Amino acid sequence: MYDTIIIGSGPAGLSAAIYGERAKLKVLTLEKQPMSGGQILNTYEVDNYPGLPGLGGFDLGMKLRAHADGLGAQIVTETVISAELTGDTKKIVTDKNTYEAKTVIIATGAGHRKLGVPGEEELCGMGVSYCATCDGAFFRGKDTVVVGGGDVALEDALFLARGCSKVYLVHRRDAFRGAKALQEKVFATENIQVIWDTEVSAINGSGKVEKVSLYNKKTKETTELAVSGVFAAVGIVPHTELFQGQLAMDEAGYIKAGEDCATLTAGVFAAGDVRTKQLRQVVTAAADGANAIASAERYLYQQ
Repeated sequence: MYDTIIIGSGPAGLSAAIYGERAKLKVLTLEKQPMSGGQILNTYEVDNYPGLPGLGGFDLGMKLRAHADGLGAQIVTETVISAELTGDTKKIVTDKNTYEAKTVIIATGAGHRKLGVPGEEELCGMGVSYCATCDGAFFRGKDTVVVGGGDVALEDALFLARGCSKVYLVHRRDAFRGAKALQEKVFATENIQVIWDTEVSAINGSGKVEKVSLYNKKTKETTELAVSGVFAAVGIVPHTELFQGQLAMDEAGYIKAGEDCATLTAGVFAAGDVRTKQLRQVVTAAADGANAIASAERYLYQQ
């Protein structure tokens, strides 16, 4: 019987593990991937984490994991396949074992949202990508498209511009949502061309990406653009499918939880990208992990 089981070992889960060890709780962290760190492992540079400007995402993930390991955190690589979260004892079933705990912290993060256009699924891995830092090296000297208007899309365009001949940044609106500092860098980069008020309506090619169809929302015209790669950066979808029907969620599937990370189900807490919140960044995920453990500890003392 564990005091707390943490599901996920991104910044939120690792932060919870670190604080859990310091609180001398009996904590188990479950991670389905072979490496901890979550989405930041695929981030070329984390430029907004206080005190560590310019640190690579992979390096930050490794530092967080090393910190948890140094405190003796128990982190196992297993995939959670079901969870029973009601009642005083929570049961977590993985592909290898069944565990019980008094509290559970859900830190399963989020994944990339798909464009949902013809050709996307067929050409995934053959020019269609959701991670510029993972796959950008395959497109050196080639023309690529980045789709989106937030921080990730701007960061991806800047990263790809270092090696690609041309980067087209396609956005469905006439203004970006991303940070002003990133916008300024994008506008100042010669081989990035912004295409406003436009959506990718199809991805075309035989065995690999060869061109995209672009639909201009204002002119109502469809044009084609020859490119070798398409990088989608249009938001994220929370990994909360396992908990449907047990936890209160909003319309987008995020678990309803406030700054204390407490859900509406007693003894269950949500931290990081999976919970309802204004800002989803590494710094807020780390804060969530600390808050979640503090709330779990308070819950345990009250029982």
